[in-house]
Amino acid sequence: MWSIILIIFPLAIAYFIPLLMGALGGLYSERSGVTNLCIEGLMLFGVFSAAVTIVKLQPIIGFNAGIVVGILVAIVASTILSLLHAFAAINLKANQVISGTAVNMLSTALSLYFAQTLTGSGNITITRGIIRADIPVLSKIPVIGPLFFSSTYWTTFLCLAIWGISWFLLYKTSFGLRLRACGEHPSAVASAGVHVHRMRYIGVIMSGALSGLGGACILVTYAGEFNSGSGINGLGFLAIAALIFGQWKPLGILGSTFFFGLCMTIGNVSKVVPAFSGVPMGVLGMFPYVATLIALILSSKKSAAPLASGEPF
Repeated sequence: MWSIILIIFPLAIAYFIPLLMGALGGLYSERSGVTNLCIEGLMLFGVFSAAVTIVKLQPIIGFNAGIVVGILVAIVASTILSLLHAFAAINLKANQVISGTAVNMLSTALSLYFAQTLTGSGNITITRGIIRADIPVLSKIPVIGPLFFSSTYWTTFLCLAIWGISWFLLYKTSFGLRLRACGEHPSAVASAGVHVHRMRYIGVIMSGALSGLGGACILVTYAGEFNSGSGINGLGFLAIAALIFGQWKPLGILGSTFFFGLCMTIGNVSKVVPAFSGVPMGVLGMFPYVATLIALILSSKKSAAPLASGEPF
């Protein structure tokens, strides 16, 4: 049993981190009052942007520098794309569901077009992603060490640090109070002198940056390629489901994204875990999505969505 856990847990962490960044990005946006259904498109554009950058720059600036620059480019590219949703939802007061859907479609079309233009096949494969490494001393701690600090990616700790900073920013600072208030009672906040449109722009921009980071993490950890056919297999929508299941709270989405990451791992472990080899691939493939539906059904009666989320101001 312990051997199975040692195999599954690192894989679950690899799926968990991109989901966490996507859900955290959605949290910023929806807490500011802008419904964000374009997490899928923003993450996909992050994967594409990072893949192109790494393939072009690694031979010139080296392996590690190429990875870092690729991640930064993914963050910037997805942030720019998110501005389209922000402009439509905030300035034009468009239906935010339709706007988010349009951004998803635009992201898919742009990434497919540019990938086919660059490669002909529509797929971009990087030579090497981040190499797993043990953390000295910490990896030798009983139980916790082999699970958390052995054969891990440095992006895991970067993203967990971002989650911690976000929790502090949203709940322990005046900025976080204003941002959350814009998603609850924007008229009252505006009467107190807070610029609601500016705060909502910040929320959507943060969603773009974090979704781009999540997309880049998909590429440089376990995927290793941008595939125009499969995209990111619905991980962005799964991040939105984790945001809802986590009740729009940082601690809640931390638990829900790990749960969904574990479900995604179970759905893909038949090739590496002999104990699951007898289970049909179709059953394992459906498992994460069935688990998502069950989780959303169980949490639907106690939804704590921001009151003004999705409402133009």
